Amino acid sequence: MSEQTQQRGTSQARRVVVAGAGMAGVQTAVALREQGFTGPVTLIGAEPHQPYDRPPLSKAVLLGKAEGSAFDVDFEALGIELRLGREVLGVRLADHELDTEAGPVPYDVLVIATGAEPIRLPGAEGVPGVHLLRTLDDAERLRPVLARQHDIVVVGAGWIGAEFATAAREAGCAVTVVEAADRPLAGALPAEVAAPMTAWYEDSGAVLRTHARVERVEPGAVILDDGSRLPAGAVVVGIGARPATAWLAGSGIELGVHGEVVADDHLRTSVPDVYAVGDCASFPSGRYGERLLVHHWDNALQGPRTVAADILGEAPVVYDPVPYFWSEQFGRFVQYAGHHPAADTTLWRGDPSGPAWTVCWLKDNRLVALLAVGRPRDLAQGRRLIEAGTPMNPELLADPARPMKAAVA
Repeated sequence: MSEQTQQRGTSQARRVVVAGAGMAGVQTAVALREQGFTGPVTLIGAEPHQPYDRPPLSKAVLLGKAEGSAFDVDFEALGIELRLGREVLGVRLADHELDTEAGPVPYDVLVIATGAEPIRLPGAEGVPGVHLLRTLDDAERLRPVLARQHDIVVVGAGWIGAEFATAAREAGCAVTVVEAADRPLAGALPAEVAAPMTAWYEDSGAVLRTHARVERVEPGAVILDDGSRLPAGAVVVGIGARPATAWLAGSGIELGVHGEVVADDHLRTSVPDVYAVGDCASFPSGRYGERLLVHHWDNALQGPRTVAADILGEAPVVYDPVPYFWSEQFGRFVQYAGHHPAADTTLWRGDPSGPAWTVCWLKDNRLVALLAVGRPRDLAQGRRLIEAGTPMNPELLADPARPMKAAVA
């Protein structure tokens, strides 16, 4: 019997416990079964709901066009044990036990997939009418707010703030978005790329106030630091998210500067028999030469395949994806692939004042990232070019009429 066959056989008898029942956790459990794992798999979720997908919460669920977004997974048929409504409290590595609200859960292999949690607005806790948008319960609480067409103040002009403002305007609400920075998406995109997006708010009938810091929130109003008082039947806070890893403090598992679990290029943590995947974990990218912390759906979809293969003892699979995400806002389909900070060239395809355009970032004439607005073909072709590391001809690439795959050097 070969060493790999022995290792695979041993792995099948091990108990795998997955902490977190979002996309990353569910996909890890499913990938284990798809790749042939026959041992016990337990999926633990903090929420009582059947595991569900999050992107529809800021769209169809929020607007009452869908009741929920449960994953189409037959957990029983796959032999995946669900333990829902059980928050994880800690882990005792020496005992190989996960502590939960309902008591300890023994494991042979632990997969940390607890995702991210929204950053709360200081001083706003407990004020009536202040909402977050992260969970199904959050969306359910906000749905009647939109239906009553309240005046709404959105704090934060990032991705989630723009998506919520879009839904609120569609529902007929008066919307004011306040952003402390000088532009939307200040933490995600360079100034010249985010600048055209400012007009999207006005075009949709939303008011965008930049350089606007919240001094305090009162019932029915948001007070800015310049003394402005904004009427607010509801306040929605979208100022970012952080890895949901407070329960790991003092556990012995290495955490990074953002509180994320530090994983290697196989998504193994700093201790044996423990993996981390999705929004709660960073990983080293050989492609970009730095550690990445990616808070997006596609990362939670792709990473579990690497985790499952490693648990099964398959040939090592290095996790080094081209990050990808999309956003629907103000009637536009926005897609991003790659990682742009190290680029040495920024190149535009199309007029950013128009309905469809793309920004390309290159390094040494190789595409490293792109943002496509209403140009899904650019995104699809560009993503493949990033993966391949194909040298590009910048002059040809700048022609929006030319397919990106025809702009190679």
